[in-house]
Amino acid sequence: MPSTSEPLDPVIHAQSRLRIMATLAAVPRGDALVFPRLRELLGMTAGNLSTHLSRLEEAGYVEQNKTFSGRMPATYVSLTPRGRAAFTEYTRQLRALLDAE
Repeated sequence: MPSTSEPLDPVIHAQSRLRIMATLAAVPRGDALVFPRLRELLGMTAGNLSTHLSRLEEAGYVEQNKTFSGRMPATYVSLTPRGRAAFTEYTRQLRALLDAE
């Protein structure tokens, strides 16, 4: 049985970042969400989403690929394998914590 005293990952634990991670974890491996669609799904401002994505990217949990769709810039966002593993571990720890009560 995992210890319930393990600290939850502080990078993921912030509400906005947890919502981003949960949304991206629902995207099949190898796929990505375009930035405006992620912003729409989460109801976040572009600036707020960018700030949290940068923090997740620094941790190696998210990657952002910038490209062009025709003449328009497009940013695709996805979880990295490290991010997927961190989110799986985060949810395991949270379930263990909730089940212990």
